[in-house]
Amino acid sequence: MSTFNGLPAHILLNHFVVVLGPLAAVLAILCVVWPAARRRLIWLVLLLAVGTLVLTPLTTTAGVWLSARVGAPSPVLTNHEQLGSTLIYIVAALAATVTALAVLHVREARGVDMKLTLHAVVGVLVVIAAVATLVQIYRVGDSGARAAWGNVTSSGQ
Repeated sequence: MSTFNGLPAHILLNHFVVVLGPLAAVLAILCVVWPAARRRLIWLVLLLAVGTLVLTPLTTTAGVWLSARVGAPSPVLTNHEQLGSTLIYIVAALAATVTALAVLHVREARGVDMKLTLHAVVGVLVVIAAVATLVQIYRVGDSGARAAWGNVTSSGQ
């Protein structure tokens, strides 16, 4: 599955990660700070976070395949590969913390008395994971765009 309809799969898959990851992160923060949003969106956010978690290694694997076919790796491409290989850990943290938030939501909906401290800790962890996801997806995407398009824009064309 390294190509799809004649195009490198990495080029197509990365768009899913670049859209779904930040969307999951922003909505996760919204679920932390606004209980009404959590009641309506928590399952969508969990689906987006887990979906991003599944798509991330597919995207990086397709990227490794593509990298082997573009010739000698440039420093910019090497940087992109290194940043991309760390993304799975950050997205996993987002999926795990959103799962914890969903568990709290279910327990609360069932009438289980939840400690405010637990809500606060999970909320802070969700926000940290969400911000880290936003930052790392930006860094990976920026380095990938520079690897793909840096020569075009620097030559003035």
